Amino acid sequence: MSQAPSKPAPPQSPSNLDLNNIQGDILSGLPKKTETYLFFQISDAKKFRTDLRNFIPLVKTVAGTLKDRDDISKHKQGTVGGKPPLIPMAGVNIAFSHFGLKALNINDANLVDTAFLGGQKLDAGANLGDKGTGSGPSFVPDWEEPFKKDIHGVFLVAGDSHDTVNKKIGEIKQIFGVGGHTPSLTEVTTIVGDARPGDQSAHEHFGYLDGVSNPQIIGFDKNPPPGPAPVRAGAIILGKDGDANKDKREPWMVEGSFLVFRYLFQKVPEFDDFVFRNRLKGPGMTDQQGADLLGARLVGRWKSGAPIDLTPFKDDPELGRDPQRNNNFHFTAEQNFQKLCPFASHIRKTLPRADLESLGISIEKNRIMRRGVQFGPEVTKAERAAKKTSQGRGLLFACYQSSITDGFQFIQRSWVNNATFPFAETTPEVPGLDPLISASTLTDRKLSGIDPNNPSTELKLEDQWVVPRGGEYFFTPSIKGLKEKIAA
Repeated sequence: MSQAPSKPAPPQSPSNLDLNNIQGDILSGLPKKTETYLFFQISDAKKFRTDLRNFIPLVKTVAGTLKDRDDISKHKQGTVGGKPPLIPMAGVNIAFSHFGLKALNINDANLVDTAFLGGQKLDAGANLGDKGTGSGPSFVPDWEEPFKKDIHGVFLVAGDSHDTVNKKIGEIKQIFGVGGHTPSLTEVTTIVGDARPGDQSAHEHFGYLDGVSNPQIIGFDKNPPPGPAPVRAGAIILGKDGDANKDKREPWMVEGSFLVFRYLFQKVPEFDDFVFRNRLKGPGMTDQQGADLLGARLVGRWKSGAPIDLTPFKDDPELGRDPQRNNNFHFTAEQNFQKLCPFASHIRKTLPRADLESLGISIEKNRIMRRGVQFGPEVTKAERAAKKTSQGRGLLFACYQSSITDGFQFIQRSWVNNATFPFAETTPEVPGLDPLISASTLTDRKLSGIDPNNPSTELKLEDQWVVPRGGEYFFTPSIKGLKEKIAA
């Protein structure tokens, strides 16, 4: 991942974005085989600002990330025979919660986002549906203990190996005096994510190809593949065309983005057991094929990434691998029909495409840029035999948007956790709940459309297979924002 230092690519202008100013994970994704999230609290605000000035040169921008990706591509092309070794590389980004900006005495009111300003703990019960105790401001989610604290910020460090990443984390800790007599921050918790091995790379732990349908940005993404219409930069980047609050942004907020982090545990053996016990049946279909078909209908894609909207009854791995085809569908041919893809399948709930666009409703402001990574070991033979999870694994979910209230929060509250979405009055059956990430606190958890021959048949969701155990809302500032406001 970089060998010799070189000047980053010049800023691109078609989308009016300064690629040397925007942190790299937002638009281009930090290259990673592993990624560490180091969550912190600010203990000495004055010293933190000074230390931050020394830290800023480590921050990888979009321009730098594109350069890294170009280096990786050239490295692969230059290798003759065999698999080339990874280039040692680490990319660093930083983001702050509302509580962190408050600790630095920074007025963030013009970020104009109630979810961010309230924090995810407050949002967890009211809008996300996480389990917990109490209600309102006294709600305490069933999260890992570190996430019940006020987290001020997070360092994201991604790279080719644990050694490379850990070395970079050591540099960061040294800059902020961690381990010394006068640290300016204290570590709350650190979580490590790793890409899954072999042919499961880019697949989440249930086995399905992930990250296929990220939005393409007008003016930034060249020759975007067919699929949902590209979005204006302001859907993801503050202060740009497409940002509903563009005129309210202060200069230090421009070219930043909101980061949502969720610590999601996956109960893989239990999910696999559920789809096998409830497998679909048909002439010539084996039990495993029936289970695979049910899983595909719950997710909306086969494990290869092939969408069931295009290949509803049989996986097509070649289609799943083809970025020119695997996202080129809109649900239009089946607007009121679930034979191909259930209304409540995970990918349709989270990106409804023509279900709304055909009604003249734009979903541009609801798009999010996902940057997650898996964590935890592969499922063991003992776990598969017992059909029960005994080791923690799942997804370090991360996404960027210019509004959490219109992006992540809206998707979870108004689409995922809403049994009547897509709108029941325009569908022949009540869709039901997202089978993967809908809240377990909801009663009567079920969905329709699982049996393509009897779409009104409902399947009861016996368990919550994705369990949130922590999270926070952050703002990822631009380089200018870091220099001229936060470190000033």
